[in-house]
Amino acid sequence: MTTIYLVRHAEAEGNLYRRIHGWYDSLITENGYRQIAALEERFRDIPVDAVYSSDLFRTRTTAQAVCRPKNLPLHTDPGLRELNLGEWEDRTFGAVRHSAPEVMELFNRTDPAWSVEKAESFFQLGDRVYGAVRRLAEKHPGQTIALFSHGMAIRQFLGRVKNVPPEEWHAMPHGDNTAVSRLTFDGEGFEIQFEMDNSHLPEDISTLARQAWWRKDKKAAADVNLWSQMPIHTWERDRELYLKLRREACPGVEDALLLAEAEGLRPQPQGLWNVNIFMAGERPVGIALYDIGRGVEEKAGYIEFLSILPEERGKGLGIQLIGQAVSMYRNSGRDRLRLRCPAENGRARRFFERYGFHQAGQEEGQYLLEKYIGYEWQRAPMGG
Repeated sequence: MTTIYLVRHAEAEGNLYRRIHGWYDSLITENGYRQIAALEERFRDIPVDAVYSSDLFRTRTTAQAVCRPKNLPLHTDPGLRELNLGEWEDRTFGAVRHSAPEVMELFNRTDPAWSVEKAESFFQLGDRVYGAVRRLAEKHPGQTIALFSHGMAIRQFLGRVKNVPPEEWHAMPHGDNTAVSRLTFDGEGFEIQFEMDNSHLPEDISTLARQAWWRKDKKAAADVNLWSQMPIHTWERDRELYLKLRREACPGVEDALLLAEAEGLRPQPQGLWNVNIFMAGERPVGIALYDIGRGVEEKAGYIEFLSILPEERGKGLGIQLIGQAVSMYRNSGRDRLRLRCPAENGRARRFFERYGFHQAGQEEGQYLLEKYIGYEWQRAPMGG
């Protein structure tokens, strides 16, 4: 009899930034490392003979919670990967809902009819992950193995084990980040002992505790997922939003000077500002300015300014603006983000530090904060 612990990866960028990450190789968040520490404590006294993960960064890093303290090598297996989301990869949930609401609704219901260009189907995902778990279980008869995979992948695998028909996939539960399922395999089939247990996570570090998309009882307000655009064709509408937020941050500065910063909204040589307007549905809620021409040689991407409308603050939307900057600059070869924060703005500084920024110096009398967004750096699971 083989015992299998099937574990979802810790909180990753897609979970936090509300971006669609299947095979996109996202990083673990600051909160994710706290989850990994809690997972390590859970497995402290559980004997494990072998550890496998998908070959993506977020599962490989989470698996260190078991590998490192038990001195076990980590084996990777691409069969444990998440659903390949094709053309949707690294788009925001808000952008897809805006452009293809009917298709997004099919995805959210795990409808077998869901289909996206270059993506796997839910059937293909279930077949792949079931085959991988069975193959690894057969490789370790009489032993205990820990397998690290992804939310949808684990959900479809457990659905196969329970023989859930496709028309009932929508009712299957969702697992928290680092949630643990335990199964046994007798050489013929699997038996579930428990599934998607997150009892090792205090509520303050649980990802699902902060989100509402998975709830069936609708007791919590719906999550707000943003999408962004360069306001090339909407500047007349967005000009006042831009000025309102820039005036708040730069009292006394003439509008003409503030508007000059926005010249990057039209195609210009590198070195001028780039502007993004962030939307909740059809409602503008915030802006971000990027100095896209600066920092190329040092592989740093600069955020000149970002802000949310006062009435939209306190809803957890600001981190989605950071997520857009991470995606844009990483895709252009940058491995760090930098921004300035006034020394007197303690609230803003605490916000940025919470999400991985640290002081890298001073610039124009303000703190220069930096966040690493590359793949070469990997933190220890305990967050050290």
